[in-house]
Amino acid sequence: MTVQLIIACLLTALEGYLLGSIVFGLAVSKLIYHDDVRLHGSGNAGMTNILRTYGKVPAVLTTLGDVGKSVAAVLIGRMIFTALLGDSSVIHPICGAYLAAVCCILGHSRPIFFGFRGGKGVLVGAGAALATEPLVCLVLFVVFMVEFLITRIVSLGSIIIAALYPIVTLCYWAWKGTNAVSLVFITVCSTIMGVYVIWLHRSNIERLKNGTEYRFGEKKKN
Repeated sequence: MTVQLIIACLLTALEGYLLGSIVFGLAVSKLIYHDDVRLHGSGNAGMTNILRTYGKVPAVLTTLGDVGKSVAAVLIGRMIFTALLGDSSVIHPICGAYLAAVCCILGHSRPIFFGFRGGKGVLVGAGAALATEPLVCLVLFVVFMVEFLITRIVSLGSIIIAALYPIVTLCYWAWKGTNAVSLVFITVCSTIMGVYVIWLHRSNIERLKNGTEYRFGEKKKN
C-alpha cells in the first residue's frame, strides 16, 4: 500500500503540475495577439489583467481555460487515487483531487511551458473547489461577490476567499464524516493552496496598504 500511495502521489502531482502549466492567459495573448500579457498592467497572466489589456472575450476564454484545466486535474487525480488505492483505502480518493489542485496551482504560477512566470491561481482554486466541493465553492463565491460589490477590488476578494478556503473546507469534510487521516490530508492541501495564493498576492497587499490597488472599472493610468 505504501508503494502504491507513493506512485499515486507522484502521478497525481505530475499531471496536476503539467495541466497547471498550460496558462490560458498567456496562450490567449500569444496565439491571438502575438503578445505577452505579462508585459502589460500588473504583469500578471491572470484573467483580470487579460480583461484590462485585451477585453472581455479573451478574459472569458482565459476563465474557461483556467477553471477547466483545474477541474480536469482534480478529476484525474481522484481517478488515479481510486485506481491505485481503491475506495476502501484509509486515504479517501478525494485526497488525490486536493493533491492535484495544489500542484495545478503551482504549475499555473510557475509554468514550465512559459518560463516559470504565470498567474496567481485564483481561478485554478475556484475550479478545484467547484469539482471537489460545489457547496464550498458557492459559499466562497457569495463572499467574493459581496466584497466585490462593496469595494470593486478583485484582489482583496481573492485574498479573503483564499484565507477562508481551508477553514470552510475543513468544516465541510468534517460535516461529511471524512476519516481522520483523509481530513488531515485535505486540510494540509487546502491550507497550502490558501497560503500560497495569498503569498502570490503580496504585491497586491502592498498596494492595498498604500490605497493604490486597482478597482474594477477604473480607467488605465498612463
